[in-house]
Amino acid sequence: MNAHTTLHGRHGSPAIEASGLVKRFKSGRAFVEVLKGVSFDARHGDLTMVMGPSGSGKSTLIAALSGLLKPEEGRVDALDVDDLWKLSSSRIDKFRLANCGFIFQGFNLFPSLTALQQVETVLKYQGLSKSQARKQATLSLEEVGLGHRLNQRPSALSGGEKQRVAIARALAKNPKILFADEPTSALDGENGQVVIRLLRRAATEHGAAVICVTHDPRLEAWADRVIHIEDGVIIDDQRRIPNPDAVLASH
Repeated sequence: MNAHTTLHGRHGSPAIEASGLVKRFKSGRAFVEVLKGVSFDARHGDLTMVMGPSGSGKSTLIAALSGLLKPEEGRVDALDVDDLWKLSSSRIDKFRLANCGFIFQGFNLFPSLTALQQVETVLKYQGLSKSQARKQATLSLEEVGLGHRLNQRPSALSGGEKQRVAIARALAKNPKILFADEPTSALDGENGQVVIRLLRRAATEHGAAVICVTHDPRLEAWADRVIHIEDGVIIDDQRRIPNPDAVLASH
């Protein structure tokens, strides 16, 4: 763990707990229930995999847990906040900025910004000075192995490097909860392995509660817990011993 990281919570202590989440979307004249009374929790220091086929509700669950998509029913208790969805939208935004990191399948990088600037921008929103943001952004990019690519824009980076910039941007905030939505789906085995090891390290060394949504069964070996969701219902929930030496074979 680098000097700029903060250990969050006691390993095994609850970071987020949700109960009875229901989410419906309108489809024509009818409503489709995507989450059907889902209850979920994640702990500090754990890498929790939420697995299921496309359309199973796993990305909707992430959005409801993180304050991005309001459920019709249910509650989410996160860190010291009782019932996140009772807060105003501006307070939910502040909670996310202060406590949560996000890694998306599509990287979500700004085309005109260098790798260093991508990370600096988020830190400035948190109130860091320009020099503090630059120092912390540099350390975060070095941690993901991109110290030699600080001044490259996305067009000059490979897919694996782009995803590592996205991870550095998320980890630079020292998030207590880290959400990853299909973080390896666009990557080959070698780059996917780099990414999943970084997520594993975010849990083990940073003490974050890492919640990774994926339909990629190759990732299970690194997880402390694997939850399977189908048709908006959790059908299986198992704790396991992660294998940090697992090898991610290519598709």
